[in-house]
Amino acid sequence: LKDAMQPNLVQTLENNPAFVHGGPFANIAHGCNSVIATTTALKLCDYVVTEAGFGADLGAEKFMNIKCRKAGLAPSVVVVVATVRAMKMNGSVAKADLGAENVAAVQAGCANLGRHIENVQGFGVPVVVAINHFVTDTEAEVQAIKDFVATKGAEAVLSRHWELGSEGSAPLAEKVVEVIEKGEAAFHTLYDDAMPLAEKINTIATRIYRADAAVMDGKILAQLKDWEDQGYGNLPVCMAKTQYSFSTDPAQRGA
Repeated sequence: LKDAMQPNLVQTLENNPAFVHGGPFANIAHGCNSVIATTTALKLCDYVVTEAGFGADLGAEKFMNIKCRKAGLAPSVVVVVATVRAMKMNGSVAKADLGAENVAAVQAGCANLGRHIENVQGFGVPVVVAINHFVTDTEAEVQAIKDFVATKGAEAVLSRHWELGSEGSAPLAEKVVEVIEKGEAAFHTLYDDAMPLAEKINTIATRIYRADAAVMDGKILAQLKDWEDQGYGNLPVCMAKTQYSFSTDPAQRGA
């Protein structure tokens, strides 16, 4: 397996270089590609785009609190990907009915997107929302997302890469570069290394998932203290959780 340590250099359909290296699912692991791949790319390109797991509450939180902390990385901007269909689903529309126009459901579901935007902004990094275009989307539905995102101090850009390739995502890329060049990012993690493990868990549960608190019985607290006594208290926490909801119930939509 010695060669597995080397990042795999592949290319997109339009011959852009991409490293594929690692990528364990963010619902149970950290959900990012390897530090080797990211740091190599940063030496070779002006701008590096990396996928940080699905769900900004899962992927972005772990990318920031675990990977960036350990690798000394500081992102300049975060692109949060949204779809009209996902907004409608979070607005309580059944999966079979997502193709029909429903602006009210899009507006209702945007509460979920708003939570993701706030979470990312909590790390001191500006946000651009990419609206991944589907053929069933209507102009009114897309505009509803753009209008909502503007109220969160961010901007949403329609990306038509599925239909048009790089030409369709050029406006998104231009907006991302524009935000990067403003230099407004002031990245920081949500907790420091010295914070006790129970407090780290509580910080993620309350700040990212908006729980009232993380409840831990004596057995759990004793286990955490054992790890701290063994010298592991300074490690970041990797939270295992459903990717379908901010809550522990996969069926619970919205925020």
